[in-house]
Amino acid sequence: MYESALRPAAARGEPSRSPWAHVLAVAAALAAAMGVGRFVYTPILPLMQAQAGLTAAGGAHAATANYVGYLVGALAGIWLPRLLRSSTVLRGCLAVLVASLALMPATDSTEVWLALRLVAGAASALVFVIAVNSLHGHLRGHPAHLPGWAFGGVGAGIALSGLLVLALRGLGDLGDWRAAWWVSAALAAALSVPAWTMRPEPAPEPSGPGTAAAAPAGGRGRRSFAALFASYTLEGIGYIIAGTFLVAAVGQGAPGWLGSGAWVLVGLAAVPSSALWAALGRRWSRPGLLLAALIVQAVGIALPALVGGAAAVLVSALLFGATFLGVSSLALATGTQLRFPRAVALLTAGYSVGQIAGPLAAAPLLHHGYHRALILAAVVVLAAAVAALVLRIGFPRENGTEGLRGPGSGPRREPAAAERG
Repeated sequence: MYESALRPAAARGEPSRSPWAHVLAVAAALAAAMGVGRFVYTPILPLMQAQAGLTAAGGAHAATANYVGYLVGALAGIWLPRLLRSSTVLRGCLAVLVASLALMPATDSTEVWLALRLVAGAASALVFVIAVNSLHGHLRGHPAHLPGWAFGGVGAGIALSGLLVLALRGLGDLGDWRAAWWVSAALAAALSVPAWTMRPEPAPEPSGPGTAAAAPAGGRGRRSFAALFASYTLEGIGYIIAGTFLVAAVGQGAPGWLGSGAWVLVGLAAVPSSALWAALGRRWSRPGLLLAALIVQAVGIALPALVGGAAAVLVSALLFGATFLGVSSLALATGTQLRFPRAVALLTAGYSVGQIAGPLAAAPLLHHGYHRALILAAVVVLAAAVAALVLRIGFPRENGTEGLRGPGSGPRREPAAAERG
């Protein structure tokens, strides 16, 4: 199975394709599903609170609905792995996502908004897991920075949608919350065009005589995966509080443009972040880098709650944007490196549970503003860093050294598609 997976695409009967073409298709899919479909809610939330009568509690509930949908999509990937290898499922999810964005301004009902965000979450999760598995399936033997640039699509989507919402703010009555959702739907549709050509991960070929069998993770590998799972789940709680309420928190004591501008900076910082963390992985182990990224992120989240002024906001945005995608790419790559069965889908499910818990945990604090919620988020991310430290200490030596291999070090054994789910 491994030998067939490592053979060139042409040898497996697949059309040859530039790795950069695949990176761009995956980046577009992630930009549409995550950067826009998932995170555009953050800069639109203050507009809906000011213009559509959405309360702080209602905003938290809508965010939670999206994360519940994300969990449903991740679980579907675990229970029905065939979904993750289907171009039809990919394209259907992109279409459903665009429709869910376009329908948000068609109603004033909070209940309908929650249902639409639920659907959007499920669609975005399936696209995300399909895209990540596709990266690992089609870019074996290529430099590690290539998947990093694909993850940068999330940041590009955040920056583009944030710029559009910021531009709409300057249009007066024309730039209301309804226009923001319609423009976001149009942007997601445009990004879906190049994403339409993305090839999901191929189905694993049956094992035969002379074919290497999948090596399941040993006891030490399972313990390492448990620490990784705990760290990534806690990260889901902490980062999503900041990712949902950062713009609203900044807007409480500053002009509205500063919050939207900070969100654009988050996206711009996120574009190269995964590729840069992957490049650092050529010199240091992934668990060590994960620990560093979580500590930097915790500082970035806490900064606007502890220090006033525009400079603190912009530094916070830069640190948050430079780490949250890096944490995801490092965690998912580490799970795959551990050869744990269906690591990507399981980690995404844990992350989803954390994202559901995050807004619920923060909701009681919102009566006193958003700063306490940011402090809570920073504390939880520090707890994720503690779990990452446990992972780093107990990381299997034979796996830990793999993260140090550079692009020119030759092919290495990768987990089969079935192992990753």
